[in-house]
Amino acid sequence: MCGMDLQVQKREMSEKPRTLRQKGLIPAELYGKGIQNLHLMIPSRAFNKVYIEAGENTVVNAILDGEKYPVIINNVAYDGVSGDILNIDLYKVRMDEEIRVFVPIEFIGVSPAVKEKNGLLIKSIQEIEIEALPIDILHTIEVDISKLTEIDQSLYVKDLSVSKKVKILIDPETVIVTASAKVTEEEELAAQEAASADVEGVKVEAEEKVGERDAKKEGEVADVADASKPAGSPETPKK
Repeated sequence: MCGMDLQVQKREMSEKPRTLRQKGLIPAELYGKGIQNLHLMIPSRAFNKVYIEAGENTVVNAILDGEKYPVIINNVAYDGVSGDILNIDLYKVRMDEEIRVFVPIEFIGVSPAVKEKNGLLIKSIQEIEIEALPIDILHTIEVDISKLTEIDQSLYVKDLSVSKKVKILIDPETVIVTASAKVTEEEELAAQEAASADVEGVKVEAEEKVGERDAKKEGEVADVADASKPAGSPETPKK
């Protein structure tokens, strides 16, 4: 079992979430295989302390009336204005069953390509989906950018070093981070002008093709009209 404990309390549905939050309590739901959903409330200080350490992918012990429930913090909803936590979802796991979670990437070290060669660090992904037993789930996956010694060099998912107990669920060829050359203002402006010219060229080409298509259709219509006249039929007299 995980060493982090989180004390929780039962919540009556008649209790309004706003009232609970004013008392320093956060509404929560606990659910999972083999159990009925439990309506809970958690002291905000206690939750924040555990959440900072555990995040959303580390198993913690939700303790309710002396009983321990191994859970992961599955979702935390925030108020868009105040930033306060509105509610929490806790997902009960089985310690003998593998689960899938997204683990955040932690970039460590200093890239020589960035520091010494004036490169720019481009982070392509920020988290990685894995599958593992709850006890083996990683809090973060470290990526050492000190391995990026040259401009245009990248680190890939296949370069990660993780336990054999952890299965990575995304393509090994996925780029995680790249040391890229910085683009000057002149180069950026030139690229924008080139892109604009390409768009204009495509537009002109499209207009020319439309004109050709319309002319072709007019010719086809004229041919059909001529073909529909009986052989030897007189021309319509001019008035």
